Amino acid sequence: MIDAQLVKKLRDMTGAGMMDCKKALVETKGNIDEAVTWLREKGIAKAAKKADRIAAEGVCAYAIAGNKAVVYEVNSETDFVAKNQNFINLVEKIGQAILNSDANTSEEALNVKYEGETVNDMLVNATSTIGEKISLRRVNVLTKTDNQVFGAYSHMQGKIVALAILDGGNETVAKDVCMHVAAMNPKYLDMKEVSPEEVEKETEIFKQQSLNEGKPLNIVEKMVVGRVQKYFKELCLTNQSFVKNADQTVEQYVKANNGSIVKYLRLEVGEGIEKKKDDFVAEVMAAVNN
Repeated sequence: MIDAQLVKKLRDMTGAGMMDCKKALVETKGNIDEAVTWLREKGIAKAAKKADRIAAEGVCAYAIAGNKAVVYEVNSETDFVAKNQNFINLVEKIGQAILNSDANTSEEALNVKYEGETVNDMLVNATSTIGEKISLRRVNVLTKTDNQVFGAYSHMQGKIVALAILDGGNETVAKDVCMHVAAMNPKYLDMKEVSPEEVEKETEIFKQQSLNEGKPLNIVEKMVVGRVQKYFKELCLTNQSFVKNADQTVEQYVKANNGSIVKYLRLEVGEGIEKKKDDFVAEVMAAVNN
């Protein structure tokens, strides 16, 4: 017997129909990861969406000084509080505190002092003053050499933040890369970051898709190589078509400006946090019945 909640979760992850999701779970004996792969092989789900990427509220931000940059996330319970000036000021103070310390993780950052109080104390006081739970969730520290440049971009008042490090180029080019990263959300920098296991997995999925379409095996084997390469190139930052000029890849744009991408980072508010969903209909019905 397949649990209805598991069917719903698979549907949220893949966008496939309820009956297809149920059949996939039956075929894979309730293993949701294998069910996603089964649906993709059948061509029912073209790509898996992660069900845990439900937006929580708050802000992602960055702070840069010299050769050091900090990219971090501070969460609140509501978007209303995230736009509050006191909250915005708190986020800026936290960034400066981490930037001026040796902290490299959110746990270490909580013990950093700023103007006589720790970051943890700042969060506790803000929670008491604002009336919502305020927390520091993610901290990333990046460093560059004197010959490298930082680029940074904040989208929708900190809903998405991107930071890039370039060899050569300039800050404007690096910021353009960050704007692209914010918009397109690449999974890898380039093909070198793709593991052999990932290539093997996608090759098998594309192979099964093609066979299920009725294509002969000898043709399928030739087709799959091209399909897999195309699939991963679309996920790699350097190979993606540049958002400001679709006639260039991101790599071509950067090279034309005498640079190369060393590293990039992208944070989006609430990644991986399951936010409580209020059922207003149920609340009204409960009120009526009481």
